[in-house]
Amino acid sequence: MNVRRALLVVSLLIAGSFPASAHHSTTAEFDVTHRMTLTGTLTKVDWVNPHIVVFVNAKEGGADAAWKFESNPPAWFRRVGVSRADFAKAIGQTVTVEGNRAKDGSQYGYLVKLTFSDGNSLELVAPGAAAP
Repeated sequence: MNVRRALLVVSLLIAGSFPASAHHSTTAEFDVTHRMTLTGTLTKVDWVNPHIVVFVNAKEGGADAAWKFESNPPAWFRRVGVSRADFAKAIGQTVTVEGNRAKDGSQYGYLVKLTFSDGNSLELVAPGAAAP
């Protein structure tokens, strides 16, 4: 009985050492075969790992819709010369988002391209390609 109990404790400790939220596959969660576009107000950006998250309020069917778009990790943005401050200065501005909507149809997507009100844009994949 003591061996069983020790094995159980060791198993629980090992299982508890893995992250609680597993990284998901983009193609499993998002419809990468179709790209959607919406224009709205950038309300918030969570600059966190494993992916930054961009929040946009847009009109959908005449009603306000709060959208959440997952994107690349902060390190990717830093490598291409984009900082948290670049997003912060756009909060409250109108942006156009292109992305892949969640397969469940919710107001959640994978950000492929973000165009700021000044016309500058960030493209996360090659034009015409599906999100990674």
